[in-house]
Amino acid sequence: MKKECGSNSRTQSEIEHGKYLLKNDAGDIWGWETPAGKKRWARRSGMLTSHIRPGMKILEIGCGLGYFTKELARTGALITAIDVSPDLLDAARVKIKQDNVTFKEEDAASLTFADNSFDSIVGSSVLHHIDIDEALKELHRVLRPGGTLCFTEPNMLNPQIALQKNIPYLKKRLGDSPHETAFIRWGLKKKLAKYGFKDIVIRPFDWLHPGLPENLIPAIERIGYLLEEVPIVREFSGSIVVRCRKT
Repeated sequence: MKKECGSNSRTQSEIEHGKYLLKNDAGDIWGWETPAGKKRWARRSGMLTSHIRPGMKILEIGCGLGYFTKELARTGALITAIDVSPDLLDAARVKIKQDNVTFKEEDAASLTFADNSFDSIVGSSVLHHIDIDEALKELHRVLRPGGTLCFTEPNMLNPQIALQKNIPYLKKRLGDSPHETAFIRWGLKKKLAKYGFKDIVIRPFDWLHPGLPENLIPAIERIGYLLEEVPIVREFSGSIVVRCRKT
């Protein structure tokens, strides 16, 4: 049975954050509209869609304004895109009208979908907004046996991310919601295993900063790819990509 949406402060703060994002240009807050931001976005979109085939049933968690939903729609899969914010969903519906996309207001910690409903569950920078334990239980429940989970998330070992997620003034100044955090990959791997996922691979990546001048992007991009292969150093990358399957 679905829990009462908005019954906890975390859910309510995310609903209010959706209003804030609409009023304050979410693309700029998220860093997706700069030249470097667009490069970062294209890379993670490729990571999150490479396994998707036409006709698959896909659940997108935290669709927001539909940035990633648009990429998912191009795969030909059947996309159910959810968010806890009715305001963001309304805006996404205006932008994205593909027949293979359905938007629905849902809390990832208390989904209304039947067991084993989806072939894959995906999301970009969303798990760090929600109650991770409750959400992983639900994601495991609605994912079919053998189905895949694929997310990109902020890396808590990155110095900028650590400061931004742990200092209230910076969180507010940089447009974060009050409850959002980031992950250290070993801790997240333990949680995924605890809730029944297997073949868990979590890899640090991303050394491009959204504010990087356009003329520096090619050089920093090349250096970043090298750093992602260096033990210890790679652990300080800006993001992690998470892939696993349901047992």
